[in-house]
Amino acid sequence: MVDPDAFLAVCPSRPLMARIGDKWATLVIVALAGGPHRFGQLRRQLQGVSQKMLTQTLRNLERDGLVSRTLYDERPIRVEYQLTDLGHTLVPLVLGLKSWAEKNWKQVQKAHLKYDRHHHTS
Repeated sequence: MVDPDAFLAVCPSRPLMARIGDKWATLVIVALAGGPHRFGQLRRQLQGVSQKMLTQTLRNLERDGLVSRTLYDERPIRVEYQLTDLGHTLVPLVLGLKSWAEKNWKQVQKAHLKYDRHHHTS
């Protein structure tokens, strides 16, 4: 078997990279790093995510084995999401990405303005 190489179009790691690189997936992983959350808690914490997108993101992460979903037989029914052991291995990486973005967004915004000024076509 050949070692995975994400530079190759046929590499099976590419879909996983796309999933992990998705902003909602990244933010869900960061949110769940603090412990189990119910759907409503996640939706409030991740401002701007639609119910449909959060549902899709959680299902994808569950399918990838990064998040587990636990259904409690209570009235009303309670569902909690939490990171699996595999999901926890991503926490340092996505926390680093989140931290980097929060620290450097101003520099990136300045680069956008500079680029746009120099590449403006009228």
